[in-house]
Amino acid sequence: MPSFAYDSPELGSGTVDHVAPVLFLDLDGVLSPFGASAYPDGYQERVFFEGEDPQRYCVAHGDWIRELAVVGELWWATGWGENANELFLPLLGVEPLPVVRFPPVPFEPELKVPAVDAVAGNRPAAWIDDNHTVAGQRWAAERPAPTLLVSIDPAVGWTRADVDRVVDWAASLALQTRRPRG
Repeated sequence: MPSFAYDSPELGSGTVDHVAPVLFLDLDGVLSPFGASAYPDGYQERVFFEGEDPQRYCVAHGDWIRELAVVGELWWATGWGENANELFLPLLGVEPLPVVRFPPVPFEPELKVPAVDAVAGNRPAAWIDDNHTVAGQRWAAERPAPTLLVSIDPAVGWTRADVDRVVDWAASLALQTRRPRG
């Protein structure tokens, strides 16, 4: 288990033995808001799949993805599968992420839960998605490990506040295991 040193006016100094949480990131409705009639400020559009609506993306999200990758083990949890790495991430200037394997699209959103659970195992987990089903909420509530569901409005997409919520949650996990230097 890695140890990290900390030095804080509120907490003093010490080290933390910490298992990084696994973080799951959806794409449609999260990084690509689809519920609004016009794309939000800062977004652009691009057609990835012939005959389908354009996807919206915001280049600034690349920094947010990199930020999350520092505080946890970041995985795609999207029906895009490897297409998220091959088509979407290059627009954001981000390296590929591991991908949770889901059934071929289209599939019922509840089917994300067993695949996410298999990757999470007994580690703390945060899941950023625009469609947390009843099955997903039950999974989160019943897990023995700390679990955070971040629900995104698909008309807005994720926000800085959503990113901060995950970063703060991950930091709180690390601080729960801190021990003073001595």
